[in-house]
Amino acid sequence: MEVSNIEYLVIVGYLLLIIAVGFVFKRFSSNTDDYFKGGSKGTWWLVGSSAFMSAFSAWTFTGAAGIAYESGFSAMFIFFGNVLGFFVNFLFMGPWLRQMRVTTFPEAIAGRFGEATRDFYAYYEVPVRILYSAMALYGLGIFCSAVFGYDINYVIVVCGIVVLLYSATGGRWAVMATDFLQGLILVPLTLIVAWLCLDALGGIESLFQEIEAQGLTEQYSMVNSTTLFGGAYTWGWASAMMAKQFIVFNSMNAAPRYFSVKDGREARKAALLCTVLMLLGSVIWFLPPITARLLYPDIVSAFDISKPAEASYAVASISLLPIGLVGLIVVAILSATMSSMDTGLNTNVAILIKDIYPKMSRLLRWEPKTEVELLHSGRVLTWCMGVLIVLLALYFAQQDGSGIFDIMLKVGTLLSMPITIPLMLGMFIRQTPWWAALLSIACALAFSSFAYFEVPLSYIGFSSQYSDSFEWSFQQQFFGVLGTGTFGFLISILFAPSPQSSHRQMVDSFLTKMKTPIDFEQEVGQGNDLSQLTLIGRFGLAVTAFIGLMLLIPNPLEGRITILILALTIGFISTLMLRAGRGSDGKGDAQARISQ
Repeated sequence: MEVSNIEYLVIVGYLLLIIAVGFVFKRFSSNTDDYFKGGSKGTWWLVGSSAFMSAFSAWTFTGAAGIAYESGFSAMFIFFGNVLGFFVNFLFMGPWLRQMRVTTFPEAIAGRFGEATRDFYAYYEVPVRILYSAMALYGLGIFCSAVFGYDINYVIVVCGIVVLLYSATGGRWAVMATDFLQGLILVPLTLIVAWLCLDALGGIESLFQEIEAQGLTEQYSMVNSTTLFGGAYTWGWASAMMAKQFIVFNSMNAAPRYFSVKDGREARKAALLCTVLMLLGSVIWFLPPITARLLYPDIVSAFDISKPAEASYAVASISLLPIGLVGLIVVAILSATMSSMDTGLNTNVAILIKDIYPKMSRLLRWEPKTEVELLHSGRVLTWCMGVLIVLLALYFAQQDGSGIFDIMLKVGTLLSMPITIPLMLGMFIRQTPWWAALLSIACALAFSSFAYFEVPLSYIGFSSQYSDSFEWSFQQQFFGVLGTGTFGFLISILFAPSPQSSHRQMVDSFLTKMKTPIDFEQEVGQGNDLSQLTLIGRFGLAVTAFIGLMLLIPNPLEGRITILILALTIGFISTLMLRAGRGSDGKGDAQARISQ
């Protein structure tokens, strides 16, 4: 599908805007705490929108859209799991994660399990996060190349450089501000796309009538039988997906999303915002691919990609949106990956500076660096790591269909869940030795390796006939990993040290601190809530003006109305922010908080 020159101008204009955000927010970072966690001064709406945007990638509009195209409403379970995770954050986990009072999650691991486990996670996370970011960037390049006709290498390099420019310059503040602006565009725009889809179908009732008329009622059931889709989208699959997301969103390695918020109360508000936005997204994001299946199946099937269904969201959007807003859909797909990449990049550099560098410095007897020097090193490392991610993504792009992307996704599944299980259990169970997490990981990895390499079940006593016919499903792999990892953690309780031991006292101290509310003025100091409102409100008005200019583009009346609605929505929210921040001169922010 071809994208016009006007759409290119829209994309370039947006990318320049978010680069500008990085330079404006550079003045917010005077030390490493500011650079890596916004000095813990972020307001709930800013941190919440950033957490929401970083919780998904372009896969939502590609891979997940392909699932919705084929199986209909079953795909909603994927994001219902996210909703559940954020809702538990709202109930109590969000405050706990913020009240750990650390900058990186390996620091939290040190307080719970000790330095040896901290070192394992720190050295593990850096290469894995680099790999994940490179895969996401590569996947984004594949999609944009196939659907919009862009050169895959240009997509990788341009998106990588844009993320680097604002992330390295403004640090965590720029990451949160750009995430907010991206969400400010993405949420109302995807709402408009969903509304246009329903309008094209003739309403909700007509949607279900068309599904029935095309014989898709069984395939589009929320929960499918085991005879369809190879056993996917069943109750077992849905429960595994929900449980997986609950663990991912409620373990120590999810904590960085709340390190930037002011206190536990605001962490709870941020989590509630994420819950509401994710629930909205889980309902509206899958209407376009379903619409593409019902109205544009020939266009979708014409794409020369391995899974044409993954182009369904783009097909529905381009078919229904007026000229100009198509560029913003491309922007939405780009920003979904860029938001997760910038957060991962900032978190990774924080681990290098706060967890790995101090130990290397002591080991090699380097002279300690000042805060200013560490801040400069953080910016340099952000550039180095970002360039490495871009180069790795470019390497994947040169493999000529070797399947490396799918292989890496499988390896990621193999490695991610085993290390997450003990990071959740450790916040609830304190009677364990220091090596409990490592034993849990070893047990879970043993099982996941068994499943990943498809070791014949006959090796462990099953009949050859059963072994030959057996196929591993997602839910079997997940519950197997969960069961073995949990077993390894719980069995370590038998070797737990006494309550009087130094390890147990360390754990008790950590868990007590985790559940102790934060006194913002005493522990952090003066806030800058009004400055956040004012600056981001101004950028929001710039976005409004940018979209408003699209009214000059030749479009039918309905198209101009659609553009006007989007501009007015973003302008209304931005104006409210400016009114709330009126009179701010950078002083007195501690007394006038948007959260109170």
